[in-house]
Amino acid sequence: MIAIINTGCANINSVRFAFERLGQDVEVITSPEQLATFERAVLPGVGHAKVAMQRLKQGGWQQAISEFQRPLLGICLGMQMQCDYTDEGDTPCLGVIPGHVSELQVGTLSAPHMGWNRLHIEREHPLTKGVRSDDQVYFVHSFAHACNQATLASSEYGQQFSAIVADNNFAGMQFHPERSAKVGARLLQNFIDWQV
Repeated sequence: MIAIINTGCANINSVRFAFERLGQDVEVITSPEQLATFERAVLPGVGHAKVAMQRLKQGGWQQAISEFQRPLLGICLGMQMQCDYTDEGDTPCLGVIPGHVSELQVGTLSAPHMGWNRLHIEREHPLTKGVRSDDQVYFVHSFAHACNQATLASSEYGQQFSAIVADNNFAGMQFHPERSAKVGARLLQNFIDWQV
């Protein structure tokens, strides 16, 4: 069974429905004590990083997430909150995936980065199985994780940035797999199948 962590900073229904379409039993959890009983978990997030991290800390989630030893997937802001630090509100984050999140340097492009964009697979991993460079996924974000050793796939919008990251049992997707059609469904299935 998959837990979706409800910190009040995301529309969780679209994520839940995406997993249910893949035949998964999903439970939305609101207490960190519940997390340890699940086989895998999802941390969705939208909004401002500082507010979201404050809610995580106040709700007691920080320790529960860092001690979770099974697959955990962060989506959009949920991915950014797993990293070391974000410039959005000068906010220390969970530190379970190495890296720094900073504002996208979009140049003459419009911000936020919103819409379909290509992935570039940087290295093979169970999470990217069956996904090709040039497959497209749906993004909505203004801040991004700089590419580093945790980067599995990148994308580009004004600059190159991490689209999929993973370290140990923690993973993140900057885009919205639940809104990314067949490619998104493939990625969520990969998360379901991922053994750590």
